[in-house]
Amino acid sequence: MSVGNRSQSMKSLSIHQLSIADAFDGLTRKEKLYSHYLARAAWSGTRIVLRQVSPEANPIYEFIMELARSCQEQFSGSWANLAVTFKVTHADMRSFLEYAARILSNIGNFYGSGDQKFLPEMHEESLKAIALVSDRATALFTNIARSMFSPQPSSLGYPTEKTQSAYYPGEVPISLDEVAYVSQIMESHGIHPENTRIRKVQEGDQTVFEVLQASVVIGDGVKVLEARDPRGSIRVIKGDHSLELERVCGNLRSAAEYAANPRQKQFLEQYHQSFYTGDLEIYKESQRTWIRDTAPSVENIFGFVEPYRDPFGSRAEFEGIVAIADRKETAVLTTLVKQSSNFIKQLPWTEGFSDNDGKGPFEKALFEPPDFSSIHALAYCSSIIFGGINLPNYNDIRQECGFKNVIIANRMSAESNEADISPFVHASEAAMFQRYKYPAYYIWVVLHELLGHGTGRMMTEEHGRFNFDADNPPLNPLTKAPISSWYRPGQTWTGVFGDLATTVDECRAELVGAYLMDNTELLALFGYTSCSEINPQDLTYNLYVQLGVDGLRGLQNFNVDGGKWGQAHSRAHFAILKCLLRDGNGFMTIQCNSQANELKVSVDKSRIKADGKTALRGMLLKLHMYRCTADVESCRQYYEDLSKVDGHYLEWRRILLAQKQPKWVFVQANTFLDGEEVSLKEYEATPEGVIQSWLERGI
Repeated sequence: MSVGNRSQSMKSLSIHQLSIADAFDGLTRKEKLYSHYLARAAWSGTRIVLRQVSPEANPIYEFIMELARSCQEQFSGSWANLAVTFKVTHADMRSFLEYAARILSNIGNFYGSGDQKFLPEMHEESLKAIALVSDRATALFTNIARSMFSPQPSSLGYPTEKTQSAYYPGEVPISLDEVAYVSQIMESHGIHPENTRIRKVQEGDQTVFEVLQASVVIGDGVKVLEARDPRGSIRVIKGDHSLELERVCGNLRSAAEYAANPRQKQFLEQYHQSFYTGDLEIYKESQRTWIRDTAPSVENIFGFVEPYRDPFGSRAEFEGIVAIADRKETAVLTTLVKQSSNFIKQLPWTEGFSDNDGKGPFEKALFEPPDFSSIHALAYCSSIIFGGINLPNYNDIRQECGFKNVIIANRMSAESNEADISPFVHASEAAMFQRYKYPAYYIWVVLHELLGHGTGRMMTEEHGRFNFDADNPPLNPLTKAPISSWYRPGQTWTGVFGDLATTVDECRAELVGAYLMDNTELLALFGYTSCSEINPQDLTYNLYVQLGVDGLRGLQNFNVDGGKWGQAHSRAHFAILKCLLRDGNGFMTIQCNSQANELKVSVDKSRIKADGKTALRGMLLKLHMYRCTADVESCRQYYEDLSKVDGHYLEWRRILLAQKQPKWVFVQANTFLDGEEVSLKEYEATPEGVIQSWLERGI
């Protein structure tokens, strides 16, 4: 059996089907063709994601697919018969199927949420026996067995013995200072980092940093950026992920034939040009076009988008998402968008200000209503499936053109799944917590995306011009003194805050949503009033319990060996929990029973507003002001202390790992083309269903 990384042992698998049939049936024939080719484009990026995870991820994927093909051909898809033939126990076969489903759902052998490696919970000899089903499977297993079963490296991070990052591939390890050096030179040459990886090589006594840029184009020469610096020369090499991007582009071209309007054709062509050449300025133009394609029946997201898994925080994972709009749910979100300004004025940084329509100097003068849609995912190719998304990530585009918000409705529905009963809620409250969880979580995510990521005004200086009165700077609500820091020419939020940027941004967005969750006017927009079956007080209480539960769960994504967090959201959730415990005057407590390995969250409902919301207010105001004024030193001191895991928190983490709950595995549908007709196939929420869905995807 796999040894060494016992903490990653899972209980029974929780599989959720991303149901899409009803939404798909509502599309026109043209829209079905458009969504089909977009879905094929999305799934064509699978091997890019695998390559960005670990060196062994692609071979493991090929091994699983080879076993599935052989099982289909030789045993008519019966894994049980395959097990009998090769004398593998039922338990070991189930363990393999569950491992395979995790690999496919996470698109790699590290969890998308937490970045921790997971291993097959079975005897290695049993998997070797299963591999005898074909010569190719045997050869693949021989090559990957060691890395598949080895507990190290145990998590993603800068390359060491215990961590690895495929964003920095190769045999020669690269340091943080070297990554920063290369990134700085790239920036000075106008090369964006999102679609790159950096490989350090030694050529004799010369150190060379190869910037691998994703593009279909391979043979247009090598661009040398720096040749004299003693730290090493830098050269850009195009053609990373070339084969996969060529397939993505082919499907995007086919989708364009069925686009609903010229704007959709335009951004698809811009996607194509960017992926073909590797030019991210073209990609940024595609995002400007995409934002203006409002309320489409078929929505999409493509590109190297989220930098969560890059330890440096700038290189991004490829993702492709195709989804179908839910008009009824979107109508509710549109109503919220129209009333957003009223709720923005209730956020803590607006208090005491009469200028800017009562929103003060640290909020935008005009809240540009974004396109906000509820959608159902048809294809979601990414290592992690989020319930809500706010894009694009480029701040200049957000300021200039706005942004889009989407809620992934068929992902959100997993929160109401009975398989997700939390062990951190008292038994007397478990049923009620589960009943209220979905609506509370849904509204929290909506507020996170719309007002969390959609608010705030950076204090900036560009070419000697300030976006505030430099002679009479606004007063900082934290210090009651004029602000003394701001973003200097050329500085950006991510550039100044570096590794803190993503987690602080997510934490601030979570806080905005939680802070507004007791607003009865807001909750009434979603149908929750004093007369409804679920009333506002119930939802508010449930949300505060959820803050405690999520904070505890976040601990499982903290790497004790490296002292690092594996996921931006997890770090944020733990920091919020610690704030509530430290600053909430005891309104929230965690009961710890080390002997029974139990942790329980308790919240005093009568003190939520007086103590809980007050604690959230203090944390939210601090993060907001640090962000607006580029005060990275104060932010680092505050946030690193709040997210530090030591003392009894380490004991809590031990208990969490001892009773670790399974992470969601998702099974998604496929579309198939028969002439000019498109059909949809959904799969059972079982490990076999997950594997079959990927086999029939043919990636």
